[in-house]
Amino acid sequence: MELADGVFDLPVTLDTDGGERVFHPSAVELPDGGVLLVDAGFAHTLDQLEAGLAEHGHSLDDVRYVLLTHQDGDHAGGLAPLCDRLEHPVTVFAHRDDAPVVEGLADPVKGDPDDRYAPAPVDVQVVDGVELRTAVGPLQVVATPGHTPGHVSCYLPDTGVLLAADATVAEDGELVGPAERFTPEVARAYESLGRLAELAFTDVLCYHGGHVEAGPERFRELVADAEE
Repeated sequence: MELADGVFDLPVTLDTDGGERVFHPSAVELPDGGVLLVDAGFAHTLDQLEAGLAEHGHSLDDVRYVLLTHQDGDHAGGLAPLCDRLEHPVTVFAHRDDAPVVEGLADPVKGDPDDRYAPAPVDVQVVDGVELRTAVGPLQVVATPGHTPGHVSCYLPDTGVLLAADATVAEDGELVGPAERFTPEVARAYESLGRLAELAFTDVLCYHGGHVEAGPERFRELVADAEE
């Protein structure tokens, strides 16, 4: 799915005992014709990611940058195999609070540390407010901790698109707030939703639940409901 000109949803599917689950990495075109990949999925969904890029006229070889929204395996597990498959180096970005986990220098905040994905280098440790230049205008990194200490969302103001990652999830086409079961700091996660509510957007891509047509007013509603 094309969320806006040059902004792509790249859904990957995982079969589990509980049924089929869909995850939503994404990509943003770069001025040189390459792409910035936002999250890398699992190691075993790399072929699906490649197929998703092909649907939009791109290949894995077009990946120049990878921005990980956070340390969890469903977002970062595909990074090492992606880097191994490519013949050219990619620049990897992650928030400084989650980068040590991605690199294997610290244990994940969730799950069994002995059952983690293969580590991979992070080239640039980002913080709130960093901007990356893309073909569709600036991509702004917004720190949205709570789900993990270094969780970030990505805001594309010129397109009205918010790549929310796991800051909120969608169910039946509606934003429902953070997945509290998988969010160690729930209060902090709702504070992060409040930060996102200060932005101007019309479309949200959730890593879990996919695309929702929604603006900041829905985020304000979620925060208000949590405060009651």
